Amino acid sequence: MKPQLRADRRIDVLHVIDGQHIGPFQIKLIVLCALVAMLDGFDVQSIAFVAPVVAQAFGIKINAFGPVFAAGLVGMAAGALMLGPLADRFGRKFVIAASTLTFGLFSLLTAWADSSSSLMLARLLTGLGLGAAMPNIIALTAEYAPKRIRAMLVTVMFLGFPFGAVVGGLISSIIIPLWGWQSVFILGGVAPLVLGAILLLLLPESARFLVHRQAQPAAVAALLEKAAPGMNWAPGDTFFISEESLSGASVKHLFTGGRGLGTLLLWVPFFMNLLLLFFLYNWLPPVLLQAGLPISKAIIATVLFNLGGVLGGIAMAYLIDRLGPLVVLGIAYALGAVSVAAIGMVNTSVSSIMVAVFVAGIFVVGAQFGANALAASFYPTSIRSTGVSWALGIGRFGSILGPLVGGFLLSRNLPFADLFLIAAIPAGCASLALLAFHYATRSRKLDPGVQIPT
Repeated sequence: MKPQLRADRRIDVLHVIDGQHIGPFQIKLIVLCALVAMLDGFDVQSIAFVAPVVAQAFGIKINAFGPVFAAGLVGMAAGALMLGPLADRFGRKFVIAASTLTFGLFSLLTAWADSSSSLMLARLLTGLGLGAAMPNIIALTAEYAPKRIRAMLVTVMFLGFPFGAVVGGLISSIIIPLWGWQSVFILGGVAPLVLGAILLLLLPESARFLVHRQAQPAAVAALLEKAAPGMNWAPGDTFFISEESLSGASVKHLFTGGRGLGTLLLWVPFFMNLLLLFFLYNWLPPVLLQAGLPISKAIIATVLFNLGGVLGGIAMAYLIDRLGPLVVLGIAYALGAVSVAAIGMVNTSVSSIMVAVFVAGIFVVGAQFGANALAASFYPTSIRSTGVSWALGIGRFGSILGPLVGGFLLSRNLPFADLFLIAAIPAGCASLALLAFHYATRSRKLDPGVQIPT
């Protein structure tokens, strides 16, 4: 039964949001944020398929393409660390829309790159927008998600990323032979520009953010009327959020209030898993080609990797909402290490490689969804965008290192099995970090109402 609210009453926004079922307002929010994530996935995967064609056009070797991969990821890291936290000051909606327009513009300009240096610059600037958008779609989704299904809704939203990667692979394989590599970036630029305009019109601001910034009660009530239909608000109502409110330098607060060690340990799985994830995103197609698979099979394997991530993300979100994030993610990272190593050990047939890649996607991509939900729940509203931005920003340094390590390992001509055995190490480190995070944060709570499990 929904609570009856009286005039001149202080209303806890967290209590209102947590008591709601999923309706049209939440669905619209999730779809809009998922479209942003989808464009990120499209960008990440399409550059991997464009790479062989561009390398040939520019006269460079494919194993020297690592710096081009890394340039976009450097931009993502800088965008997450420097621009993402601006949402704790200016709002989630403004930063998400502005960053989407930014990466759309520079992705479009990438189509006119005529050298490896101009391509690297365009990728760097595109990454700035992508890096600022990703943590804030996570934060905004989490802030409208009831706590009982928060991990599931954040995961469902972020499923746009692997779906976009699947679409990126499929579309790239069709349009590159027809219209050249430039067509990928034209499509990847126009779509975010259109979406950015839509976001400015339709994306709601976070009610929790407005309360933290002491906005007019009428503005908060207008949002809650849509998020919690059927509840009546009186002119004298005021709103609050029953959690810690912090002011001043938001990055500093990641290390205050007993959060310091937890913050550092949270960064480890983000760094390690994104290192592994972007190693696989960027180098899996070329490695499979070198192993003798035709390009069509390499593309299918990459699609299966992302489809495994979709299924794994949904399954892990279901388990996280019931068992808690630490046990689920710790096991997932461990199984991710085993499954990645298995890719190199089952190269006796195409079908066995496909199965191993699919299973690796379940645990490697799926675990990243769970980590996003964990980061969003670990920090209060006043520093949530900063906390998620820095976790993803530190993780982006892992994603920068992944392609560079991949290029180095390929240049060493390592055996197929040894290559993937080495690639499994980061997932094992992430599992150990989650175990340490569990013991370091046993006495702390996640976002109000979500207890870190023992």
